[in-house]
Amino acid sequence: MSDTAQTLVADDDLSIARRVVAGDCAAFELLMRRHNRRLYRLARATLRNDAEAEDALQDAYLHAYRSMSQFRGDAQLSTWLSRLVLNECFARIRRSARRQNVIPIVDAPDWVEQAEAMTSHDNSAPDDALARSQVRALLERKLDALPELFRIVFVLRSIEEMTVEETAQCLNIPEATVRSRHFRARGMLRESLAQAFDLAERDVFEFGGARCDRIVERVQSKLRDGGA
Repeated sequence: MSDTAQTLVADDDLSIARRVVAGDCAAFELLMRRHNRRLYRLARATLRNDAEAEDALQDAYLHAYRSMSQFRGDAQLSTWLSRLVLNECFARIRRSARRQNVIPIVDAPDWVEQAEAMTSHDNSAPDDALARSQVRALLERKLDALPELFRIVFVLRSIEEMTVEETAQCLNIPEATVRSRHFRARGMLRESLAQAFDLAERDVFEFGGARCDRIVERVQSKLRDGGA
């Protein structure tokens, strides 16, 4: 992003923040609608639970509204909001760990565009819609299985298409760390998907169980009836 573009974004962010501080509800609604998808995906990638992610996002927004006067424009508003969401998510993880009396284990945390296209709404046949939902579910399961630090970086970089610099600012880590974690996340995800597809290939045009029984019964029935 050019310096001019960054300045324009900063001015817009500060304008929205000032309107929110002044009690402009429409401005806060604009803020939420503008950042909802990215922040939800960040929460979902961290918590791996749809309902928990929604609750965390809601609480982060309430915190943002109450503390908007603290936003000074040193970073983009999206980065500031992302940090609030992550803080809320990590707080929830810590509380959950304490309730379970365990220590949370945190590891070192071109198909994306295709998946987005496959899961977009269109007028395709129901079978196509089912296939897309199944592919999306597979991708989400494999993404959920990634270690947390890699998973979050992957969501920000590959799904939300944040730059290395933006991701580093959001997570407060060096840019080199963003690059290495993103590279490793892509590798782990690619390997996991390849294994899933290898297993699926063995079941292509599967002909067992009820289908097999049905054909056998039909043939035997025709033979009993003297059919050719």
